[in-house]
Amino acid sequence: MTPHNQAKPGDYAEAVLLPGDPLRAQWIAENFFEDFRQVNAVRNCLGFTGTYKGKRVSVQATGMGQPSLGIYVHELINVYGCRTLIRVGTCGGLNANVKVRDLIIAQGASTDSGMVRDAFAPFSYAPIADFGLLRDAAAAAERNGMRHHVGNMLSSDIFYHLEPGLGGYGRLPAHGILGVEMEAAALYTLAARFNARALAVCTMTDCLITHESLSAEDRQSSLRDMVTLALDVATAQRAPGGA
Repeated sequence: MTPHNQAKPGDYAEAVLLPGDPLRAQWIAENFFEDFRQVNAVRNCLGFTGTYKGKRVSVQATGMGQPSLGIYVHELINVYGCRTLIRVGTCGGLNANVKVRDLIIAQGASTDSGMVRDAFAPFSYAPIADFGLLRDAAAAAERNGMRHHVGNMLSSDIFYHLEPGLGGYGRLPAHGILGVEMEAAALYTLAARFNARALAVCTMTDCLITHESLSAEDRQSSLRDMVTLALDVATAQRAPGGA
């Protein structure tokens, strides 16, 4: 147990999905897991463990932003032994080629966060996904006919920029940044630090270029595709060093 998590050792599977929203964690457990049980409710940051296609798997909400995610990911890896962590979330679009409902599979995660910058100064660390997870997610998305893009994501600590629209992101969109969310860079950094595997898969729900956005109904069906993809990849992977 920790100040943020009431789960006991062994309550989490080695593979865990990481939505930001606690209610999305509950929705994943209720709609995708068999024989699931709740393992955490501290601060209403809900966690569940069950089985998916006969394989043990967990889901844990992380809250919004990299500081919040950093707490849960650090503890999941170092206290509970989780080795494969896949963020499943939503993002804003920063590239005209990315349409609403498309998946962005984050190969890398640029960031404005001091969590990464201050830890590595004077160097500019480049947080990246685990290649095995990245490869398998891209292949599964292709195989299942899911519109997807593999590339660089921005993990920002700022939701409301002083400069509205794309202006708040400077030259990043012109340098291939596909979308913006708030967690992936910290996830990738911590996974690298503690020899775990990590990937972020996000559904683009709001385009900052066209201002198109998904309805609540469309958002849910798109999230279902993303979660299915993430679960298939998470439960197919072995922990680092596994045979």
